[in-house]
Amino acid sequence: MPLVANSTLPTFERLRAEGETVLNRENALKQDIRELHIGLLNMMPDAALSATERQFFRLVGESNSIAQFYMHPFTLDELPRSEQGRAHVQEFYESFDAIKEQGLDALIITGANVTGPELSKEPFWEPLIEVIDWAYENVTSTLCSCLATHAVMEFRYQQKRRPLGFKRWGVYSHYVTNRLHPLVNGVNTRFDVPHSRYNQVDHSQFEEAGLTVLARSEEADVHLAVSEDLFRIVFFQGHPEYDIISLLKEYKREVLRFFNNEREDYPPFPENYFSLQSQEILNEYCNLLIRARQQGEELPEFPEQLISTSLHNTWHDTAEAIINNWIGKVYQLTNIDRKKPFEDGVDIDDPLNMRK
Repeated sequence: MPLVANSTLPTFERLRAEGETVLNRENALKQDIRELHIGLLNMMPDAALSATERQFFRLVGESNSIAQFYMHPFTLDELPRSEQGRAHVQEFYESFDAIKEQGLDALIITGANVTGPELSKEPFWEPLIEVIDWAYENVTSTLCSCLATHAVMEFRYQQKRRPLGFKRWGVYSHYVTNRLHPLVNGVNTRFDVPHSRYNQVDHSQFEEAGLTVLARSEEADVHLAVSEDLFRIVFFQGHPEYDIISLLKEYKREVLRFFNNEREDYPPFPENYFSLQSQEILNEYCNLLIRARQQGEELPEFPEQLISTSLHNTWHDTAEAIINNWIGKVYQLTNIDRKKPFEDGVDIDDPLNMRK
């Protein structure tokens, strides 16, 4: 149930200040309670590095399993970092070699920002494959988010993502397509998930690969799916970990890019996210910004505080429930010696006993 502050990573103190339960390592060692060690391969750029830590740490810490959660963040050297980003990683992150030596009960792999159309040509491609292949053989379950899902679908299942031709951006309604799977136990049959991506793996591709789709959207297509063994790999195509202001922050960054002539068009609103009143305020701001840019004036102050008070989070409870189900199954299936992903007697091809 509680996270354990097993390092001086500032994210722990930030979560504690937000009211999350975070144990000091000294107090955790005095409790007679089982540990779960969860890796976070954080591939996000520097601007989102700490926020991504908090988002996934929070979801894990809010699950109801009776366990202490030790989080092990690491990244890939091939990802571009600023001096500040490299300093953060060097001080607070672990190496993949150390991760392999210690073992993990579960692994979360975040998305990443890429500029090219071919994932296989990205500098992190081979190192990412190495991590996922290791996890497949040594970790009970790996949860892949967004780009990580696209990467696994390409190199393991030969299903390449396709460009949408636009940015799928906003909060979309989804429905559960397989109510018997333990990952969606107790989850609302309809729920929202944020998406933010230019590419997509279609429902037909998941089916062609022999995977099980658990939740999809009429607009945004597949969000949640699982590997053919029903648990070894969990796929997220959306971003249920997002904070309530994540899309607002992203919209603000795109507005700034327009002001700095880094994009030609003024960014559209994320769909199903801003209220009508907020859209009117932002349209007025758009006019102010365009006038300021034309006249060579400074960027007007973005009305972030005014907009943020009218936002609604319609996805976090469902995300928490799915992560809780995921953690619960990891807890049940993982050998206490983390060198082996499943307890003796568990059918690796059907660990959830769903095919009987």
